[in-house]
Amino acid sequence: QVQLVESGGGSVQAGGSLKLSCGAPGYSFSNCDMGWYRQAPGKERELVSRIGMFGTTTYADSVKGRFTISRDNAKTTIYLQMNSLKSEDTAEYYCLLCISGRLGNPYNYWGQGIQVTVSS
Repeated sequence: QVQLVESGGGSVQAGGSLKLSCGAPGYSFSNCDMGWYRQAPGKERELVSRIGMFGTTTYADSVKGRFTISRDNAKTTIYLQMNSLKSEDTAEYYCLLCISGRLGNPYNYWGQGIQVTVSS
């Protein structure tokens, strides 16, 4: 079982910044998309941003221009830089990694969740 290492959440005032990270030390990325999702209380989990094997990125309309996703293949880690945070960004953030198994086949793993709270 792959244990993901997450960090970077917390509480911040509106307009502030946070950077989330999610990694799988000792493992390698496989060839599939990875990303960040979030779930606010009483709402369904939604895609925030996705990054492909070669760096192609997509963003939810609500975070375009404010959030940036990136990946470090050598560290098997993805990041989410969040700027100009708004109260509506308050949610539990989950990373989804695509890790290569022993035979090279891809496996998806979810992080346990990082709480982000933005106060106005």
